[in-house]
Amino acid sequence: MRLLKEHMTMRLSFAVITTCFLALPAHSEGNRVEWSDLIVESAQDYEDPFVELTDKQLNALRKLVRLQALLEKVGATPEQLDQLQLDIETTEATLAEEGIDANWLISQRWVVMERREKAGTAANVDIDGANVSLGGFVIPAPRDEDGSQMAYIVPERGMCSHVPPPPPNQMVRLHLSDSWTPSTLYEPIAVTGQIRIDPTQKEMLVVDGPVLMKAAFTLEVDDVQTFGPIQSSKEATTNRASVLMGRIIATGGAIKDE
Repeated sequence: MRLLKEHMTMRLSFAVITTCFLALPAHSEGNRVEWSDLIVESAQDYEDPFVELTDKQLNALRKLVRLQALLEKVGATPEQLDQLQLDIETTEATLAEEGIDANWLISQRWVVMERREKAGTAANVDIDGANVSLGGFVIPAPRDEDGSQMAYIVPERGMCSHVPPPPPNQMVRLHLSDSWTPSTLYEPIAVTGQIRIDPTQKEMLVVDGPVLMKAAFTLEVDDVQTFGPIQSSKEATTNRASVLMGRIIATGGAIKDE
């Protein structure tokens, strides 16, 4: 049931963003871009030996790292050292039975972390300085130090509050004019303006508390197309999806299954 709900949410998110693009006026000067256009594709192609591990196996690896760190601490008694060594060998043996070379994986964790960091921060230089149109969900933000009205746009509803923030190259900081401010959290919008590679990180309060908002891009907004908030109740969501589908059909668009 949870997977079905997640699938429906993803379909609805896709429908909203599709509608945002289809509803952009013909005279819009921005080149329509997708979120996938913001990343560096080559940086996404790397091996991650941790991705196939279960939660139980990952927890066992974390335990092993802690045990090894304790073993190297000064001051443990011989009895404590013996118990730590036994726990380490037991954990290694358990993972080995599942075909996992625990010590090799532990040696790879910083390498993989660096690859993940690059994949999530590498920004596509081909769109740096371009005038673009991008659809997504807005997160209101406090004014900047110079008093400018700010916000963020993300590819999926719920990011940064109910689920973790997206990687920096999937978050865009919006520099708004005073003529428009977001009316609600996660309002679906399409923005047009100049996008720049401009890494920023700001801590702000969202729904569940303080969140570090790390964005690889800033977009100087010239135009905003709004489409109204998505209500959270099941009935409202269903009705909203029907309305969106009607708009998409009316404009000749289609939802694609990926």
